[in-house]
Amino acid sequence: MSEEMMNEMAEVKTFTEGDIVSGKVTKVEDKSAFVNVGYKVDGVIPISELSSLHIEKASEAVAEGDELELKVIKVTDEEIVLSKRAVQAEKAWEDLEQKFESAEVFEAEVADVVKGGLVVDLGVRGFIPASLVERHFVEDFSDYKGKKLRLKVVELDKENKKLILSQRAVLDQEVESQKQQALEDLDAGQIVEGTVQRLADFGAFVDIGGVDGLVHISQMAHHRVESPSDILKEGDKVKVKILSVDVENARISLSIKDTLPGPWEHVAEEIKVGDVIEGEVKRLVSFGAFVEVAQGVEGLVHISQIANRHIATPSEVLKEGEKVKAKVLDINIQEKRISLSIRELVEAAEKAEIPTKNYEREEDSSGFSLGDMIGDQLKKYK
Repeated sequence: MSEEMMNEMAEVKTFTEGDIVSGKVTKVEDKSAFVNVGYKVDGVIPISELSSLHIEKASEAVAEGDELELKVIKVTDEEIVLSKRAVQAEKAWEDLEQKFESAEVFEAEVADVVKGGLVVDLGVRGFIPASLVERHFVEDFSDYKGKKLRLKVVELDKENKKLILSQRAVLDQEVESQKQQALEDLDAGQIVEGTVQRLADFGAFVDIGGVDGLVHISQMAHHRVESPSDILKEGDKVKVKILSVDVENARISLSIKDTLPGPWEHVAEEIKVGDVIEGEVKRLVSFGAFVEVAQGVEGLVHISQIANRHIATPSEVLKEGEKVKAKVLDINIQEKRISLSIRELVEAAEKAEIPTKNYEREEDSSGFSLGDMIGDQLKKYK
């Protein structure tokens, strides 16, 4: 045996299953690739061992001249079978376990769109269920192939080769972070603009810049509101005052009422002492009757001002729900108090109805006129 042949034999390496070897791709066929790893024959990588994802041709994963790190999965005197996928998977699982434990956000490109979701290649096959792609419903994912997504590992089972990823978890986390920041930026007493998101029996939820606050039904208007839908609808733009902010529990109390002019402000502009106004008897009490003279504003008719005669109780003359006219005696806006009188109108009406027939006869016989006799008093009550 020549020295040259002995040197060639000495250079042939020996391998066992499980070894990690390096080599250069010498040939690529449709369903396999061949690699020189220093064995007496070129090693073969079946197409199934080239990628963690399904491929149609070996050329989709490797090209001639590529330097690869491979795992020996079978070795005989006639052949050595190698795996590119196995080496990638080992490294990938180790990396993914760290990402899972730290909740790391990373980018990956969508390799394929399949029934029920998306597939990415991370050295192992990763699956993103359709419900975990976006925060909103997506009907067609066809344009997601090749798109880069920001992902988190939400489920990992190396033994069963199961890897579930989520972009929605990343988006949800960002929204929550934004909400938290928005909550911290809000202060009680601020007046801001918001959008009505939804209505409930007890109030309305209003978006004030990425966070929802509750306007309780009692804080919707200065008057009593029977149902939020009576004055609001979803999508309405409203001004609200922030009553309180609970950052820890993400609760915000809002008021529309506090941004509106109060009914007493209208009263100061529209009602004056001496005015005759109409209102509804709302409540009867022992000392008088409360009459609503404007929405959310009640005035008191003291029992002594109800009739031009003595009465024991207001119910002798009035009943709740009755419409009455009354004269304004006094207004105190600061104390939110109005004093009214029905008696003065009754007395004025009675004086205006003084019989005139006798005066007319006297005018004919004596020359005195009706105006001469009652003068300005008559003009006052007409």
